[in-house]
Amino acid sequence: QVQLVESGGGLMQAGGSLRLSCAASGRPDSIRTIGWYRQAPGKQRELVALINSGGHTDYVESVKGRFTISRDNGKNTAHLQMNSLKSEDTAVYYCNVRGLWPQDDYWGQGTQVTVSS
Repeated sequence: QVQLVESGGGLMQAGGSLRLSCAASGRPDSIRTIGWYRQAPGKQRELVALINSGGHTDYVESVKGRFTISRDNGKNTAHLQMNSLKSEDTAVYYCNVRGLWPQDDYWGQGTQVTVSS
């Protein structure tokens, strides 16, 4: 039905920037939210950034002012622009899309982001 593929991760020095992309194949009838999550080694998964159908965004406190989530409806893509990267941003980043119905909850396979200091 819906497949999500993340890309754009890699190695970056502290202070640098990366832009993650989430490409969707198959379209839910309605998208309520798109989120970026991350999971660092030995830590629980956390929500990093969220955008809803009205364009409202929310961010975890630790990335405010540095990360920006965006959405391109026409291209079925979403992005996470990450600036001023810190070593503590190192994690696997996952894209999540939720639709109108509870069963419409989709995840990508993740992309590794490693920040060296």
